[in-house]
Amino acid sequence: MPSMLIAITRPVSESIHDCELTHMDREPICHATAVDQHSKYVAAMKDLGVTIVELDSLHEHADAVFVEDITVVVDEIAVLTRPGAESRRGEVESILNVIAQHRPIARIEPPGTLEGGDVMQAERTIYVGLSTRTNQAGFDQFKSLLEPHGYRVEGVPIPGALHLKTAATYIGDGVVLANPHWLDVTHFHGLDIIEVHPDEPFAGNAIRIDEAILFPEQFPHTAGRLEARGFRLVRVPSTELAKAEGSLTCKSVIFNADD
Repeated sequence: MPSMLIAITRPVSESIHDCELTHMDREPICHATAVDQHSKYVAAMKDLGVTIVELDSLHEHADAVFVEDITVVVDEIAVLTRPGAESRRGEVESILNVIAQHRPIARIEPPGTLEGGDVMQAERTIYVGLSTRTNQAGFDQFKSLLEPHGYRVEGVPIPGALHLKTAATYIGDGVVLANPHWLDVTHFHGLDIIEVHPDEPFAGNAIRIDEAILFPEQFPHTAGRLEARGFRLVRVPSTELAKAEGSLTCKSVIFNADD
């Protein structure tokens, strides 16, 4: 059967100003601006041929727009996570019915914690950040769920960022975009590293969609490095949700599904 690329998203919560913060100081977040920027992000994915599935709002959960953290989807299985931020655990069940239409479901159980922002897939290798949000028990459970499907699962200590994908993302063609000051990039052995510009520490998060890279428009120097390597960028505004420690990947769960 032919497949289509699906992105699960969720509207920005009206309580976004109460978001969890770990490495950043709290700044005022304009809900209207965040909503506008999120709509442009969704529109850019639609323009690239992605089918959008929007979940219901969860306004009582401040961080609910960051749907990436509550599930990890690979070709064979979907894993419902157990967020390290206790305030976010009530979000998980809200994605179950949608995900269950496409994948068998597994779960991270106590005492494990794991958030999707710590999971970076590079072909058949999956790197998992060991962070303040993902613990060793969560990593061990995730590894035991994925390895039977032929994946190699490796842990990466994350001393300097909220999630692994705050500091690094796989952008295809054997390339990782990364901030080497926030993690040890030697963990990505065999992969080519493009370093973010030193003035743009948060620029290590991007989304590969077919032949395009969805990229935050506020990082022009890193964008130049990517374009110099031949990548085609689609730039979107993402400054407002960045104040909530949110990156581009945080705001969607993207996977292939049968049409």
